[in-house]
Amino acid sequence: MTSPTTPTSPATPVVELVQAGFAYEDGPAVLSGVDFAVAEGRAIALLGRNGSGKTTLLRLLSGGLRRGSGSLLLDGAEVTYDRKGLTRLRTTVQLVVQDPDDQLFAASVGQDVSFGPMNLGLPEEEVRLRVREALEALDIVALEDRPTHLLSYGQRKRAAIAGAVAMRPRVLIMDEPTAGLDPHGQERLLDALARLRASGTTVVMATHDVDLALRWADEAAVLSPAGLRTGPVAELLGDDALLDAARLRRPWGTSVARLLRAHGLLAPDAPEPRTPEELDAWAAARPLATE
Repeated sequence: MTSPTTPTSPATPVVELVQAGFAYEDGPAVLSGVDFAVAEGRAIALLGRNGSGKTTLLRLLSGGLRRGSGSLLLDGAEVTYDRKGLTRLRTTVQLVVQDPDDQLFAASVGQDVSFGPMNLGLPEEEVRLRVREALEALDIVALEDRPTHLLSYGQRKRAAIAGAVAMRPRVLIMDEPTAGLDPHGQERLLDALARLRASGTTVVMATHDVDLALRWADEAAVLSPAGLRTGPVAELLGDDALLDAARLRRPWGTSVARLLRAHGLLAPDAPEPRTPEELDAWAAARPLATE
């Protein structure tokens, strides 16, 4: 799947909040002085406790909320909140909300996925192509004619993501996409996201699941009372003080790696096993201990 927009220089984030702040009406500031840049080709996990402002930050990035202060930049240019500016933003950045029932509204999966491309005024053949690509990317081609009210929860999640993917965004933003899914459903969704990343889509995922973040993301963005901190996922999720401040637990993989290194079983510069499967593979590759 290719993007209709010419990629920018790697030095220029696709979308960026600069010193952004936001408060809901008659309420305290939810975010203040936030700097958050989304670079092309990355997988970014946004983490924080419930109520930390993750959903608000995602909606600011996608234009669903208008920042109270600071700037929102798209390819380095200020986003305007008129029709032209928001159309430009939303053909580049697409948000998938946590509850798919807040996003699905058409009678069938195919009709729902086609809604965005049709609103762009695209020719019918182009709409059909985009719908097919999105359904294939999310592995739900067989559901194209299925009524949305007959879908399972996991199917509704993937159908909602397909609707965003049909817009061919360069950045796909998702709010707690694995919430409510059983382990098999989570794996199917992660496989679909891997296909999207392979096709060139940048993915930002809000989650409170530190194990998922460590396994899946290149970078992390952690919201705490001190503000937003960004960096390599293993580095941030290995910072106990930051995790305590954000009320997040230490990832399983980080704890295992520390134990192995403490016993001299894992070299300081060796990659840490981030899942039980990776730990099994690491153990299988080690020579058997001899008396």
